[in-house]
Amino acid sequence: MFITLILLISGIVLLVKGADFLVDGASSIARKFRISDLVVGLTIVAFGTSTPELFVNIFSVYNGNTEIAVGNIIGSNIFNIMIILGISSMIYPLYVTVNTVWKEIPLALLAQIILSILAADVLIDRSSSCVISRIDGIILLSFFCIFISYIIECIRSNQKNMVVAEPKFGVFKSVMYILFGLIMLTGGSKFMVTGAVKLALFFGVSESLIGLTIVACGTSLPELATSVVAALKKNADISVGNIIGSNIFNVFFIVGISSVIRPLPFDYKSSIDNIVAVTGSILLFIAMFTGKKKHHFERWEGIVFVVLYFIYLGYLIYRG
Repeated sequence: MFITLILLISGIVLLVKGADFLVDGASSIARKFRISDLVVGLTIVAFGTSTPELFVNIFSVYNGNTEIAVGNIIGSNIFNIMIILGISSMIYPLYVTVNTVWKEIPLALLAQIILSILAADVLIDRSSSCVISRIDGIILLSFFCIFISYIIECIRSNQKNMVVAEPKFGVFKSVMYILFGLIMLTGGSKFMVTGAVKLALFFGVSESLIGLTIVACGTSLPELATSVVAALKKNADISVGNIIGSNIFNVFFIVGISSVIRPLPFDYKSSIDNIVAVTGSILLFIAMFTGKKKHHFERWEGIVFVVLYFIYLGYLIYRG
């Protein structure tokens, strides 16, 4: 048990620091080549903070621990919206741009709905089981390409307002940061998956539960740190954009890549969790029109989201 906890803690530390190194190095490279902060924010920050989920999923799928892979993504998306945005809004009420309200939040909701449809083999095809197949993975990756096209179009439409910051490091140091980040992410994902499997066996619970809770929360720490710091600095765009971008990336790219490597089985429990993720996105959209100010995610709404997450967590523990 002690060794298992050491593996889990070491994995979380390596994942968080590895993502930090990767984001810093990639940001410096981008700025060195005169790529704007807007591009860096829309791609490197959102996608970079999702690298722990990516590496954990690839390692899990490669080793046949598909329940952890599925639980990690769905659990991370729920944690991102309910806990991270909830805590961020409790620190400072978040103003959300019109573009994010009407395009990016609905796109995140669409991602969860598409995942639900692709996983509904029993309901739609009357199959004996539900699986995210390799074809489904290709469909998700196709949607990811559309999302990238949308980002490029956003960049072009805001070209005149772009300001390029000075690089934090030189090219050599930036490359070393990227390499060290990738090494730490690889090692951290291996430790976390190994520890999670051992923990599930020790307590006699499913790998899915461990994936939805410990692994999901651990891999979401970069998003948590990024959004909380952004909220403290009263930068709502980064705080909200980071989470929405990460959730879209998680479904379209990470689940897409994972299912192309190996088809991912979905049981009825995962379907329920995915419904919770869809509900979270719907509630976030509704929250943009409630409260005293339009398009604001206020403190009381953040408290409601955090409370709802702990109710869901209680359900997970009861379910086992």
